[in-house]
Amino acid sequence: MNTKITIIGGGAWGTTLAQVLANNGHLVLVCDNNLEYVNSIKQHKHSVFDKNLNTKIQATSCLSEALLYSDLIILCIPTQKIRLLLQEINLILKKQSKNFINASKGIEVSSYKTVQEIINEELNVFQIKNYGCIMGPSHAEEVIECYLTFLVAASSNAKFADFISCIFTNSTYLKVVGSNDVYGCEICSAFKNVLSLISGILDVNNFKNNAKSAFFSIAMSELYELMKYLRFSLETILGVAGLGDLIVTSFNEDSRNYQAGIQIGLGTDIKKIYLNSYQTIEGINNLKAFYNLMLDKNIKLPLIKSAYQVVIEKKPINYLLETIMNKFMHK
Repeated sequence: MNTKITIIGGGAWGTTLAQVLANNGHLVLVCDNNLEYVNSIKQHKHSVFDKNLNTKIQATSCLSEALLYSDLIILCIPTQKIRLLLQEINLILKKQSKNFINASKGIEVSSYKTVQEIINEELNVFQIKNYGCIMGPSHAEEVIECYLTFLVAASSNAKFADFISCIFTNSTYLKVVGSNDVYGCEICSAFKNVLSLISGILDVNNFKNNAKSAFFSIAMSELYELMKYLRFSLETILGVAGLGDLIVTSFNEDSRNYQAGIQIGLGTDIKKIYLNSYQTIEGINNLKAFYNLMLDKNIKLPLIKSAYQVVIEKKPINYLLETIMNKFMHK
């Protein structure tokens, strides 16, 4: 199978996925408005990592060209920018229809909506042939080095989920299984960003692996509360998009959300953290989103509440530490 594929977003993850797909025999066009990324990819160099790229990967900064290139569009930009992107796509597509795959992990701050919900609001029904997402524990720096990785492809259309699995899976290092729980996969993937942020804060406050494991169990209980209210699958929580992604992001020091948490734990102002980061820190955005969701839906999420107080309201870190200890002692 030789499929033409468009990836919108040429950062670390988007370019890494392009490499996976090209190595699997597909023709890939990466679209980004960052001309440094585009020029790097055109020279067959990864936009972020020091790696050569498959020559089947092309790049452009023109969205119209990217949409014309193929019927399969992979969204791989920060979640907070997706609504504006989709509005542009709507104007360009007009009466055309495309297949969409979301590879971005996060929910919108202002509406706490998933990418699937946003795309259904911004595109006409006839413009969406199929929709799915690809989620799971997947640090780009490991995937680009071809380390063994397991992901989940979710779609309400079982055949499309199988198709996503098929184009990404290879015989050596990437294995993808199907699911029908798109909403659950996207919620879990956003929640893990927040946990990674908190994990970094805890690490500079003498929470080693023993204590972090207790924190992790508390975080899982809050994700379970979300599942009960938002009605997604327990199987998703216990799978790679849930438990798997939570583990890798909470214990992996390479995560940018984790590194942002370290800086917050050391007292660095959020604005300075944003200025010093070359990539989006979705954990902070998603913390705001889950906090808004918690207030609006009256869901009890003490970990999210105390993390918000520390990160956004700049209250002492003890607010977070005491919440973890109290929650553990009064389960």
